[in-house]
Amino acid sequence: MSTFKPRLTFSQIINMNVGFFGIQYSFGLQQSAVNPIYDFLGASPDEIPLLNLAGPVTGLVIQPIIGALSDKTWHPHFGRRKPYFFIGALLCSICLFFFPFSSALWMAAGLLWILDAGNNTAMEPYRAFIADKLNDEQRPMGFQTQSFFTGLGQTLANASLFIFPMIIVGKTGAIPNWVFASFFLGSICSIGTIWWSMRTTPEIPPTKEELEKMQKEPFSLMSPFKEIPDAIVHMPKVMWQLSLVYLFQWYALFCYWQNSSKSIALSVWQTSPAENPKLYEEAVSWAGLVNAWYNVVTFLTAFALVWFVRKSSPKIVHFTCLVLAGVGLLAFPFIENKFLLFPAITGFGIGWASMMGIPYLLVVSKIPKERYGVYMGIINMMIVVPMILQSVTFGEIMKRFLNNDSGNAIVFAGVLLLIAAAATLLIDSDGKESDAPVIGNSSH
Repeated sequence: MSTFKPRLTFSQIINMNVGFFGIQYSFGLQQSAVNPIYDFLGASPDEIPLLNLAGPVTGLVIQPIIGALSDKTWHPHFGRRKPYFFIGALLCSICLFFFPFSSALWMAAGLLWILDAGNNTAMEPYRAFIADKLNDEQRPMGFQTQSFFTGLGQTLANASLFIFPMIIVGKTGAIPNWVFASFFLGSICSIGTIWWSMRTTPEIPPTKEELEKMQKEPFSLMSPFKEIPDAIVHMPKVMWQLSLVYLFQWYALFCYWQNSSKSIALSVWQTSPAENPKLYEEAVSWAGLVNAWYNVVTFLTAFALVWFVRKSSPKIVHFTCLVLAGVGLLAFPFIENKFLLFPAITGFGIGWASMMGIPYLLVVSKIPKERYGVYMGIINMMIVVPMILQSVTFGEIMKRFLNNDSGNAIVFAGVLLLIAAAATLLIDSDGKESDAPVIGNSSH
């Protein structure tokens, strides 16, 4: 990576991030379609958290390893981050194609492990790619473009769960045929969008000094196991502070994603998967539309948050967005009119727009440039550790304290988001230190 980074046009920033759309379409299906598939295959509510363990565990293991490896990778034709984009997207495409053919819980859970491994292999280098390519002034736009594509990809994934049931009928085994269509489309998007970004966006070659350093410290499969512990030991203070925010934030998100369909079924349709499978399928379809709406809000507000960051600071913007998300979830399970779910989830959509981009602005200027990959992987560890905690603890919380009630789980998630908002205010980021180099001019 050379010191000088040319200013990119808006279309160039869009092109380099198109691949993020495919990755997030896949994540959208995981959030909204995988758990209903588990339900169709007979899973009970307290089994769902453990069945979702694949995502956080693969993220914990794979993202920092891929980040450390990509920091030490360079090929004149394939580049530094692109080989990992491609391998990850290919795995995703294959798994998305075969997922709806699952005939048993063990098969669906096994495919989810491979799917998440592919998603994490593709996504981690994308965060480092932004830091590699964009100067300080353009990074907010780069990260929020990823937030935009997160919203767009997940919007279309969730919309497919609403639209396809109206035009594709029947079942194959226990799985409705419209589920097959959603996953087949995701398979095409995953590899197709990554190919577009790879084709349109060249990587910045390393400087002569960086190449010499790579040759002295050659690529090795053991490198990550040395790099990751060392990077954690020398992690900037602001990253430790962000980890507290992420603890509550991502625990809450997993609670919402696992329980949104069942909460809607309880509050609007007054049913559950066991009581009336047909009505529950309607609730799942409507939940897809509701989740599509919050992702519409995400891509509509993503670029607006760049303006607010420049006018205030990343910390204040993230705090405000988390409060809006938390308040929305507190109201969500008490709504009996299905149309009023949309204004309630709007705050969550604004929060999601912030979560997918703004926190990176809090830390990126404090990260050594030659270690972007490994530190972006470590930030993902901060995301997946709360998810793992949720997966292994929330089943008991559901049974003992929340009466196995998905509506109570959504309220619980709302409270956690408000705690995350309060923790955001504790971050040492006053706009003069870590914020200023990111949103200021590139000569800072």
